[in-house]
Amino acid sequence: MLALVGSGEYLPAMEAVDSELISRLPEAPRVVCLPTAAGKEGPERVNYWSCLGVDHFTGLEAKVESLPVIDRASANDKVFADTIANANVVYLSGGKPNYLYDTLKNSLVWEAVLSVLDKGGLLAGCSAGAMVLGEKFFGFPGLKTGFNFLPGVTIIPHFDEIPVYVIKSVQTLAGRNLTVLGIEGNTALVCSGEHYEVLGSGGVVVQNRAGKTRHTSGLLPPDVFMG
Repeated sequence: MLALVGSGEYLPAMEAVDSELISRLPEAPRVVCLPTAAGKEGPERVNYWSCLGVDHFTGLEAKVESLPVIDRASANDKVFADTIANANVVYLSGGKPNYLYDTLKNSLVWEAVLSVLDKGGLLAGCSAGAMVLGEKFFGFPGLKTGFNFLPGVTIIPHFDEIPVYVIKSVQTLAGRNLTVLGIEGNTALVCSGEHYEVLGSGGVVVQNRAGKTRHTSGLLPPDVFMG
């Protein structure tokens, strides 16, 4: 199960969404928060995201910890990887998508994240954390290769909050071969197998050769990304 979040990680507006997500787990939630995308922003910002995540999920009565996976060395720390492998929720908060992808790619921590998914757990990513989960992401500049959980898709978070010219730039780069998935603030697109569902107060915009559609709370058509 994936949850792609447009913005608002760990904030009160996302409490209902995250409560619903963890309620769908077959076991009690064991959450690991990764502030990796903020790894170049300094200890103060890393600590901010870490504390915010722990407070948020503690308030939802989940067992939670945040791990300082902030560079390649920590991404290859076996203790951190083992801790993640014993979780059933991993949450990637926002920051710089390029740095997040380059730090986690082919690391022990990323292998552990994949093992969580293999065991039926949840991987949630907000903003940069959502961007890197598509086939391509806007990497400032240009489109970069992502982790490809959604083949043929590039993800734009903050879709209702960013300037129109940025959206148009990504759409131009995407061309006719990629579906542009815009996720609005305080909103999650939940992907489970071939089922897609919108949770939260906003919507999800899908644009490709088949046209442009906006979807709010509820299930999306199974062929929504075909275009």
